[in-house]
Amino acid sequence: MIRGPERVNLASNYRELFSYKSFCVFWLVRFIGISSYQILTVVVAWQLYDLTGSALDLGFFGLYQFIPALIFALPAGQTVDKYNRVRIVTLCLILQAIVCLSLLYSTTEDFISREIIFLMGSVLGFTRSFQMPAQQSLTPALVPRKILQTAVAFSSTGMHTAIIMGPAMGGFLYFLGPSSVYLICTILFILSCILTFFIKYSHERGIAKLSLLGMFAGISFIWKNKTLLGAVSLDLFAVLLGGATALLPIFAKDIFNVGPEGLGILRASPAVGALVCALVIAQWPMRRGVGKKLYFAVAIFGLAMLCFGLSTNFLLSIAALIIAGAADSFSVVIRMTLIQLETPDFMRGRVSSVNAIFIGASNELGEFESGATAAVLGPVGSIVLGALGTLMVVFAWTKLFPSLLKRETL
Repeated sequence: MIRGPERVNLASNYRELFSYKSFCVFWLVRFIGISSYQILTVVVAWQLYDLTGSALDLGFFGLYQFIPALIFALPAGQTVDKYNRVRIVTLCLILQAIVCLSLLYSTTEDFISREIIFLMGSVLGFTRSFQMPAQQSLTPALVPRKILQTAVAFSSTGMHTAIIMGPAMGGFLYFLGPSSVYLICTILFILSCILTFFIKYSHERGIAKLSLLGMFAGISFIWKNKTLLGAVSLDLFAVLLGGATALLPIFAKDIFNVGPEGLGILRASPAVGALVCALVIAQWPMRRGVGKKLYFAVAIFGLAMLCFGLSTNFLLSIAALIIAGAADSFSVVIRMTLIQLETPDFMRGRVSSVNAIFIGASNELGEFESGATAAVLGPVGSIVLGALGTLMVVFAWTKLFPSLLKRETL
C-alpha cells in the first residue's frame, strides 16, 4: 500500500492533472473518438462476415487498414512535428465521420459490398497514420514532465474504458441495424471534432522542411536506443502473433453461438482487464524492475491467449481475454511512458509515428495473419500457434535486448 507522503503526493498529482483543462478536454476527445471507432469496427466486422462468411476477408480488412498506415506513417510523423497537432486530430476525426456517412449511405441504399468495406478500411488506416502520432505526442505538451506517468496511466484508463464500452455498445446496438449504428458513430465523431477547438497548447511551428532524411529520423532515433527498440519490437511481434481480434466474429458466431451481442462482450473483455490494470498502475505507480515486469506481462498475455484458443467455454474464454487485456495494458503503459520520457519534444511526432507503425503492424497486420492462418489451420489452430509464437518471442527478446530486461525505473 501507498502510505503517508506517497499517497499525498499521488493525490496532489491528480489534482494538478485535472487543473490542466486542455488535457481534460483532450482526454474527452480521445474517449469519444475511441468509443465510436470501436463501435464502428465491431459493426463493420460483423457485417463483413455476414456478407462473405470468410475468415480470410476478416484478415484482409486488417491488411487494407495497415497498408496505407504503413505508407503514410513516416511523412505523418514529420507533419505532426511541423504543424499544429490539435488541428491534425480535428481533420482525422472529420475523415472518420465521412467514412461512417459513406457506410451509412451504401448500407441504406443496399449496395454495400466487401470492396466498399475494404476501401473504407483503407481510409481509416490513412487517417490513423496521422491521428495516432498526433495524439501520442500531445499528452506531454499538455502536462508537465513530473506528472506524465500519471497522465499516461489516466489516459490509458479512459482509452480502455472506451474500448470496453465501444464493442459492447456496437454488439447490442446491432439489433437496430448497421445503418443506425453508422449514424450514431457519425454523430460521435462530429462531437469529438467540435471539442478539439477547446484544446489549447503552446505550438511552435517546426522550422525544418519536410524531407526524406527528416522522415527517417524517428527510425534512426529508436534504432540507436536499444531499450526503446526492444520495447516497441517486443510489443509488435507479441501482439502480431498472439492477437485474436479479427477472429472473434468466427468464435462468436460459429463456436460459441452467441450472436453480435456475444461478439461485443468478447471484444470488450480485454479492455475490462486493461482498465483494471490501468487503474492499479495509476494508484500504485511502478517504482522498480520495470524491464522484468514488461517481459513477465507479455508472457502472461501469451499464456492467456493460449488458454483462449483451447477453450470451448464462453465464460472461460472471457476470463482469458480479460487477463490478456490486463497484461497488454501493463506493457503498453511501460512502453508509452518510456517513449515519451526519452524522446525530445521536437522529435515526438516522428518517434510516435514509428511507434504507430509497430502498433499498426501488431494490430491490423496481426488481423491479416490471424485470418490467413485461420483459413489454413482453422480459428483454434491460428490462435494456439500465435500464442506459442508470442512465448517464443518473449524468450528470444530477453537474450536480444538485455538492457531492457535490466531496466529498473521509468
